Amino acid sequence: MGGVRVERHIGFARLHNFRDLGGYRTVDGRTVAWRKVYRADSLGKLRGADWERFLGLGVRTVVDLRYPWEIEAKGRVPEAQRFRYANCSIEHRPYDQAEIDPALDPWRYLADRFAEVTEDGHSEIREAIEIIAGDEGPVVFHCTSGKDRTGLIAAFVLTLLGVSAEQVGEDFALTELATERPTADWRAAHPGRELKWPGYGRAPAAVMELVFADLTARYGSVRCYLGQRVGITDAVTARLRDRLLVA
Repeated sequence: MGGVRVERHIGFARLHNFRDLGGYRTVDGRTVAWRKVYRADSLGKLRGADWERFLGLGVRTVVDLRYPWEIEAKGRVPEAQRFRYANCSIEHRPYDQAEIDPALDPWRYLADRFAEVTEDGHSEIREAIEIIAGDEGPVVFHCTSGKDRTGLIAAFVLTLLGVSAEQVGEDFALTELATERPTADWRAAHPGRELKWPGYGRAPAAVMELVFADLTARYGSVRCYLGQRVGITDAVTARLRDRLLVA
């Protein structure tokens, strides 16, 4: 951006995991454009100066990956009518991370839950990616903590753009910097309960490595999964690359 320093992490007082997906290099030598697509935790928390900073990003489209009941309980982006707002509630089988057996392999456990999402939520995954590919203005997609559902969409978008699996894992793992906040929020919301699982809120690259290995074993590659199961066409991939890649 003309020598201007661009930050991946965009600071907000109430949001803890808002990031720009720009700057990653693709295998063909291009770069994901800055300030075009963002990933985030719940935008229902935007207030005051945070709201003004968010508006300053020029976001035109908001893709909310949460269930409708989550939106009703926690709120959606303020003044949603200002944006192209889409609720792509990715299907997933609910589980209570706080109650997971501490003896389980945490990363294998999470990868297995992600596998359920990749199968059950394929239609919503397709819808979200098609919206990101088709919009001309900046877009943000988010769930509650910006970790699991958001992490999957980010991983798939970057993969379709031609970003290496290693960099995809690195992007996923940046959520590790935000783990302290959701853990503190959980403790505040559940006084008297014990947080049994040491993996709560964690997002190491090892999880995404397992997810990609599982998809490759089943479909031949992550790209094949996105084409065969999700239904991402070559035309959608081309639009995504045209919109989000720069030389």
